[in-house]
Amino acid sequence: MKELTVPFLGLVNKVSPIAHVSYLLDNYEKNHIGMVPWPANGYKPDAHFAIAFGEDSIFIKYYVSEKSVRAIYKQPNEPVYKDSCVEFFVSFGDEKSYYSFGFNCAGTCMLGFGTSRTNRKLLPEAAIRTIRHQTNLKLVDSCGQGSIGWELTLMIPLEVFCNHSITSLNGRQCRVNFHKCGDELPDPHFLTWSNIKSADTNFHLPEFFGKMQFEN
Repeated sequence: MKELTVPFLGLVNKVSPIAHVSYLLDNYEKNHIGMVPWPANGYKPDAHFAIAFGEDSIFIKYYVSEKSVRAIYKQPNEPVYKDSCVEFFVSFGDEKSYYSFGFNCAGTCMLGFGTSRTNRKLLPEAAIRTIRHQTNLKLVDSCGQGSIGWELTLMIPLEVFCNHSITSLNGRQCRVNFHKCGDELPDPHFLTWSNIKSADTNFHLPEFFGKMQFEN
């Protein structure tokens, strides 16, 4: 099972300049979203993430390079998994229910909470709108072929976890997975950080989440 320790950033919080948080995350370990549980889909873009936390927020930065991008959805809780999408699933302690964050490359968020793909509810738009994001798209040269690189920095305040009363993450343990997908791109793909063993294409299997520990 994958394991991850999240470093603490003591000088930033949910109102800090997001460009500064993005810069800080560039100096932390980049974790590869490189498992392909369903290889029949064929295509594998390059995807990594860096993660840290502060007194009142989780900070994540995704680094993606792929052949094409799509950002159709603009409103909270629209189906961003059909676009160029990255995801963050997290359950606290040993709880069966988990939060599923999905973001397209423009930063639009779909956020649910529940125990499975079907047994879950979308969370309020008001909570989603407290998440701050910064995006950056650029052309990159990949083995002589034009590709598009994009970065997405996220500042997720603790109040977004509205089914819990979390005032601090110090020392807290959770279970997580990180994904890269694009259901309706010219080259659909489904990548994950912690491997999933299932015949069906399904990220919503918390039994395959990895472990994540916030520094104390």
